[in-house]
Amino acid sequence: MSAVLHIVDAFTAVPFRGNPAAVCRLDGSAEARWMQDLAAEMNLSETAYVWPLEGGRWSLRWFTPKVEVELCGHATLASAHTLWRLGEVTGDEVVFASRSGDLRARRRGDWIELDFPRRDALGIDPPQALLEALGVMPSFAGRTSEDDYLLVLEDEEVVRSLRPDLALLAEVPARGVIVTAPAGAASEMARSDRRGDPDGTEAVWDFVSRFFAPAVGVPEDPVTGSAHCTLGPYWARRLRKEQLIGYQASPRGGLVRLDVGLERVLMGGQAVTVLEGTLAI
Repeated sequence: MSAVLHIVDAFTAVPFRGNPAAVCRLDGSAEARWMQDLAAEMNLSETAYVWPLEGGRWSLRWFTPKVEVELCGHATLASAHTLWRLGEVTGDEVVFASRSGDLRARRRGDWIELDFPRRDALGIDPPQALLEALGVMPSFAGRTSEDDYLLVLEDEEVVRSLRPDLALLAEVPARGVIVTAPAGAASEMARSDRRGDPDGTEAVWDFVSRFFAPAVGVPEDPVTGSAHCTLGPYWARRLRKEQLIGYQASPRGGLVRLDVGLERVLMGGQAVTVLEGTLAI
């Protein structure tokens, strides 16, 4: 199958930061096995496939190296960026038909705003295996209906320094694990070299996070849009503010702007294309 492939760094405007996603523009649907094989070949946290539908909408599917997923933020951002960059979409909004329903992406200057479903985490007693894999004791533990755990710590530096046992974590039945903390003194160090600040305009962020998903083939995701569907509501309640900025403190790092509503979460990010080519198969 001949198809054009793009590698896009999402939630950043700086190449080699943020979260890289592969975006494959197709003329129509392909076999799921082929899409999964290509995602394994790319070996990025997500490979997205887009193709046009009637009425100006676009179909969108996401695959990790191991499985197809229900929702992915950074690959949606990368897909919208790619369609606008190629001139496939001329207006300021693109609508994707996905396994999570219709998702809208809007251009806001140099940023792209995603309209995603809100996914609150309900409080739980975390399984012992999860705590052992992470080596921490959270102040709050929750789980979403989409099989993510949320663990809240009180020290940003502890989040940044986590070295989880990924083999043990992969045995925990979940899509992924979100670990988060309020912004602290370590943010000053991060801001000093602008690693998490793609356009140099943001002075502070409200919280930090990391996301681990070894069970689906992603040991650590650099910047996870879908996790912010849960992070946004948690920090909005705790900090009593609807507009937030999150910094995902992975080695690559990236910023996510959030506007938390009753049913939806608007998340903003930037993106930059770093590679494009044609598949020779």
